[in-house]
Amino acid sequence: MKTIGLIGGMSFESSVEYYRLINEEVKSKLGGLHSAKCILYSVDFYEIQRYQAEGDWESAGNLLGDVALILEKAGADFILLCTNTMHKVVELVEKKITIPILHIADATANQIKKSGVSKVGLLGTKYTMEQDFYKSRIESNGISVLVPSAEERDGVNRVIFEELVLGNIKQSSRDYYKQVIQRLIDNGAEGIILGCTEIGLLVKQEDSQVPIFDTTVIHAIASVTKALEEDDLNLK
Repeated sequence: MKTIGLIGGMSFESSVEYYRLINEEVKSKLGGLHSAKCILYSVDFYEIQRYQAEGDWESAGNLLGDVALILEKAGADFILLCTNTMHKVVELVEKKITIPILHIADATANQIKKSGVSKVGLLGTKYTMEQDFYKSRIESNGISVLVPSAEERDGVNRVIFEELVLGNIKQSSRDYYKQVIQRLIDNGAEGIILGCTEIGLLVKQEDSQVPIFDTTVIHAIASVTKALEEDDLNLK
């Protein structure tokens, strides 16, 4: 079993889910008392969010790159960035290490293709919904990506940063997300990407008429698949 290096804390609410999902998947695949070999470095999300707000992505990338290097030196065989938004700086992180990074958008696109869906709606932070670093990675797999209106993007982003990262789960926000999802479906979305690792705490499959692609679940399960592979595929 390979050792998974987890960069968490963005936010710790979703990092808890990663740890649980990874260990449950290992137990499911191997049985008995098996659990995952993993190393978790949890960053201070305040620092990361400050860099985001200031547009200082280089500093954020260098910080996460230093963390990834610590995980590599500690024995990790590959890295998981336990966040969607910070994959914006994945190339800066890759420059600091020699082990691969399992990209969350690649894992998600693979799952979408397996389902036969060709057009998806994307929910996430404003950075993820509005900038190209994430959408283009999905679209490079032949999948069309729709995003909510500007007003809805503001609302989706507000719920993430003012509620979900703090562990506050509100029915009113779930109802709002369901409305946003329905409008994406009305505009042709055949599936919905939960493109922020906290959204899965709020939105479940029963909240959508089309398939939900929860990136936290997809990424965690993909990491277990890689950890148990006999041949080390370079996913960097």
